[in-house]
Amino acid sequence: MIVELESQSSDSPLVREVYQARSVGGGSFMSTATSNWEMVITKQQDRFTLSIRGPETKASPSPIPKNAEFLGIIFKHGTFMPSLPVGKFVDKEIHLPETIKNSFQLFSDIWEFPNLENVDTFVRRLIHDNLLTHDPVVEDVLRGKTQDLSLRSVQRRFLQVTGLTYKTIQQIKRARQAVSLLQSGVPIPETAYQTGYFDQAHLTNSLRRFYGQTPAQVVQSDDSA
Repeated sequence: MIVELESQSSDSPLVREVYQARSVGGGSFMSTATSNWEMVITKQQDRFTLSIRGPETKASPSPIPKNAEFLGIIFKHGTFMPSLPVGKFVDKEIHLPETIKNSFQLFSDIWEFPNLENVDTFVRRLIHDNLLTHDPVVEDVLRGKTQDLSLRSVQRRFLQVTGLTYKTIQQIKRARQAVSLLQSGVPIPETAYQTGYFDQAHLTNSLRRFYGQTPAQVVQSDDSA
């Protein structure tokens, strides 16, 4: 089981959220679809690993390291690493193990593993070294701002920067909105209507794909929590 200890915003305009968590025992959990990529620092038995996790286009079981601590940095849409295109690790993880004490190698440089206190400094150094940048077009389009670009150009930018299409990002967002409504007590038919699904069958198919549960299972698991 994974227990979240703390979640907070970041001073960096490129970071959506920073969180800390730990595992109790081992096992596995259902990792749900997400359109953001993240870095996760795992500490287990005094050994560190930095994992770069790409966006996930479907729910899938994921192993839980036994008795581990985690620090996660979730990046905003439009943030990417020019030397490591997001499209290469959609539905995948890249693991950078500890090379020397408390340090890892990223490209040609040695970096210290960040902690909750200096994570913003870590991100600022990534930006300063041109390892992390941001494309404002992606974020603006997701906010509904019109861009003076052709549809094909926008689609190309989305794939290059996020690894996903605009449509997939919107589908994942809608599924998460539906889960939030169900967990707040909104009935299944009303949830389907409010989130714009054609009918309950389309809602069910969407949640199975992106969340790994049917609407009824979401309601049931929330009731038993």
